Amino acid sequence: MNDSQPVHVLLVEDNPADVRLTREVLADGKITNTLHVVADGEEAMAFLRNKGPFASAPRPDLILLDLNLPKKDGREVLAEVKSDPSLKLIPVVILTTSRSDRDILESYNLHANCYISKPVDLLQFMEVVRTIEDFWLSIVRLPPRTL
Repeated sequence: MNDSQPVHVLLVEDNPADVRLTREVLADGKITNTLHVVADGEEAMAFLRNKGPFASAPRPDLILLDLNLPKKDGREVLAEVKSDPSLKLIPVVILTTSRSDRDILESYNLHANCYISKPVDLLQFMEVVRTIEDFWLSIVRLPPRTL
């Protein structure tokens, strides 16, 4: 990835408080990024496929995906992303309140790149987002947007 270009992160999250905290942490981060937010699974797929109001949306470099979403849940979004040849290389981080072994196993079976349970504590949640930024946006080499 070209260091002069911002990293595009798609946050698929229906909880406004989690959106606000994630936005604040990433805005203060070390890596220049652009955070795009959608509130449900249908919007996520429209964004990824450049449909409707998202016709000019950029291809995200990373997806932060909640599992428990309205309209189309995160499991369905994950399955669609990872089965679509044009999207499957985008890393997907599951960021959810679920600590269920079933959800963890299903997410990895659907090829999630990692699974993180959101802490309830505000400061711990912010630290998790910072850690995601440090790892996924600083250390990991993300796939190029175009091949």
